[in-house]
Amino acid sequence: MVQSKKRITKPAPKAEAFTFGDPEPVLDKRNVASYFHSAYNGSFYEPPISFDGLAKSLPSNPHHESAIRFKVNQLATHFIPSRYLTRQEFTRLATDFLVFGNLFAEQRRSRLGNLIGLTTALARWTRVKKDNRFSMLIDGKEHEFEEGAIAHLQEPDINQEIYGLPTYTAALQSAWLNEAATLFRRKYYQNGSHAGFILYVNDAAANSEDVDAMREALKNAKGPGNFRNLFYYAPNGKKEGIQVIPLSEVAAKDEFSSMKNVTRDDILAAHRVPPQLLGIVPVNAGGFGSIQDAAEVFHNNEIRPIMAALEGLNDMVGEMVMAFREYLGKVADK
Repeated sequence: MVQSKKRITKPAPKAEAFTFGDPEPVLDKRNVASYFHSAYNGSFYEPPISFDGLAKSLPSNPHHESAIRFKVNQLATHFIPSRYLTRQEFTRLATDFLVFGNLFAEQRRSRLGNLIGLTTALARWTRVKKDNRFSMLIDGKEHEFEEGAIAHLQEPDINQEIYGLPTYTAALQSAWLNEAATLFRRKYYQNGSHAGFILYVNDAAANSEDVDAMREALKNAKGPGNFRNLFYYAPNGKKEGIQVIPLSEVAAKDEFSSMKNVTRDDILAAHRVPPQLLGIVPVNAGGFGSIQDAAEVFHNNEIRPIMAALEGLNDMVGEMVMAFREYLGKVADK
């Protein structure tokens, strides 16, 4: 009796797809703009926008951080130190004001109530309580300041009056998109599984030995000394018998450059900083124009208004703690 062989059915091949890892952004929208009003949580008023998110957004994009640092440096250059406020403390206060839209200056006064000096209560951790009192979050605990110790200067917000709001919030989405494009590009290269091209051979003159030799030559092109030239001789070969088909590298490069340029322009527009002042290289032959004229217009139209806003601290503390060269509350005469 002949025993029949048992037929083995192979499973049908399945399509397979995979990714090379998700980008890891500093934060997303839910971390920052989850609400735009100041809710009272029983102890203090919550900021209308996450201060922690704003702090993390600062180093997420080079143009965003550079524009703010540039403004702070310009302000510090014109600031006149006094016995109430040192240049270093002013730099801290100005940075908080531009990053968070809020400035919290702690007043140190004598027993008679005279102002001795100002120090910075970091805006990232300072919160407004009821009855115009303030506290600072330290290791999950609240440190409450003495009544009247904090002078709070803020950028106006149309939705509430408890906290200020920075003027660049409209560009945060562009800053995050710029960061996401960079992170995606880094993942693309770090993964190492992306193919550079497809070598397509359909020449009838190519035999198995020739194909094996070509495969070995491509393998040996890795490591030190890569990007070397490859010579292949095909007798009686036909036109387009051997083709190099690049993948989406060119298109990806164009999309990446376009995304970076568009988001950069949005960020610079929100900060109102001329590109030549941030060291951006022009792509057109004409350039950006006179850097001297751009610096003068930027100083008059952007830096001086910030100086005027910071001078509001003088009225709060009752002393001249904010003073600037060439501008003391009025337009300087040329």
